[in-house]
Amino acid sequence: MCGIWALFGSDECLAVQCTNAMKIAHRGPDAFRFENVNGFTNCCFGFHRLAIVDQLYGMQPLRVKKFPYLWLCYNGEIYNHIRLKNKFEFEYQTKVDGEILLHLYDRFGIKEMASMLDGVFAFILLDTANRKVFIGRDTYGVRPLFRLLTDNGFLAVCSEAKGLVDIKTSMSTPAKITAFLPGHFEVFDLKLTGKVQSVQMDCFHCCTEEPKHAAYNKLESLGTGLELETVKSNIRILFEDAVKKRLMAHRRIGCLLSGGLDSSLVAATLVKLAKEEQLQYPIQTFSIGAEDSPDVAAARKVAAHIGSEHHEVNFTPEEGIRALEDVIIHLESYDITTVRASVGMYLISKYIREKTDSVVIFSGEGSDELTQGYIYFHKAPSPKAAAEDSVRLLKELYLFDVLRADRTTAAHGLELRVPFLDHRFTAYYLSLPEEMRVPKDGVEKHLLRESFKGLNLIPDEILWRRKEAFSDGMTSMKKSWYTSLQEHVESVVNDSQLEAAKTWFPSKTPTTKEGYFIRQIFEKHYPGRCEWTPHYWMPRWIKATDPSARTLSIYKPDKDQLSH
Repeated sequence: MCGIWALFGSDECLAVQCTNAMKIAHRGPDAFRFENVNGFTNCCFGFHRLAIVDQLYGMQPLRVKKFPYLWLCYNGEIYNHIRLKNKFEFEYQTKVDGEILLHLYDRFGIKEMASMLDGVFAFILLDTANRKVFIGRDTYGVRPLFRLLTDNGFLAVCSEAKGLVDIKTSMSTPAKITAFLPGHFEVFDLKLTGKVQSVQMDCFHCCTEEPKHAAYNKLESLGTGLELETVKSNIRILFEDAVKKRLMAHRRIGCLLSGGLDSSLVAATLVKLAKEEQLQYPIQTFSIGAEDSPDVAAARKVAAHIGSEHHEVNFTPEEGIRALEDVIIHLESYDITTVRASVGMYLISKYIREKTDSVVIFSGEGSDELTQGYIYFHKAPSPKAAAEDSVRLLKELYLFDVLRADRTTAAHGLELRVPFLDHRFTAYYLSLPEEMRVPKDGVEKHLLRESFKGLNLIPDEILWRRKEAFSDGMTSMKKSWYTSLQEHVESVVNDSQLEAAKTWFPSKTPTTKEGYFIRQIFEKHYPGRCEWTPHYWMPRWIKATDPSARTLSIYKPDKDQLSH
């Protein structure tokens, strides 16, 4: 996890602009570098480093003697860098995983380079010999990237939008700041003046396609055909491979554990592989919630079963409400579910940062989108419709759950790893027949659960535990976080304010007091930037005015029975 920032063709003195780079300092607490580009006085890079791989040469922009004309700033982890280095016999100067980008670009060009990377990344690559600038972002946008491009060719790029909002330009109207599309790369011509012109924007990988890099990772035990036993075995092999490759780190690894199916599978597989790889420390797992919450009880059960060093973080609604404004500033979003579910993740990340030495944090994001885990999938009109919605959700992850997971952890200088969003695992799962992937016997994610049945990897009652809304599962049986938040909102937003919402917020007008309250905080910090949240996350195929699972008639929160 790092923070990257770059300007090409700045209209204003770089000394003035560079203060903007400090707004993302939380992403890289270990070191900072600011570097001008020789020959281009108005071009520069800013980099905040969180040291995870290669403590010695990890500073950026990364430059190596072999390619003096290449400058690379990237935020991410390239899990197959050693495999590719050996395959193509590249000579490395450093031990940095990102060095592979320079060699691949030199040999194959930008599109091939991006499609061969197995990992999560956002990059800015400058080629001064050919006067080109390239930017790109991984398939699901696990690593963030924003760009600002003015009509006169001034390009500014940053890991978070907050590093671009106060950039000075010579334009009379504020320049648009947009999230860079996942799975894409963009090519710019760099003029002698330092200004740029966009010449190509292209997709290098879509989640439904098998990734190019799969060809270089032969998993001998993978079966062919669609026999249920073969499919289940393949799901296990690919999932375990996804977790295993993500063990690449010089810093301590931990795992978020909510007690739900997804984080439990991640944590259990992580603990198993850590033993096999003989990591020198026990895996720490972390859960958050009120002491009597269903999630905390379930997480405790899983931790005891897998033998992790378990930490419970107590969470009160008052703390959650106090953290809301900071959370919205970090998120740069006013989506209701995203904000609601981010509070717990933000507070648990704060605890990990302050009280432990775990820095690389595994988590279960992406599973609900991939395996049709949302409760509304029970109402899908057909398997085809369900499969299409699954892909839509995956393509929009960078606006919602992946955005939440990145910003809440990066706020505290942690690095997130999400094995469910492994390119190969997701492509395989999405290639399976539509009928295989739908909820079955009234249970969502049936195929995933079935794949891990009878292995004693996690307790049976957790394997078949129904989904809890994150904001509900972590709160007390007596009163949920959702209810507490609604009560707070009622006390600060009155009916007449909500009635006038259309006047204040003509675009994407909030329809509830909670929506109004969140939007008010967002507009206070990011006025006029409502396009950053293109739409609210909402369930499909049912009449819903609120995105929380708990307001759906098909939602039955578990009390004591964690059964199917």
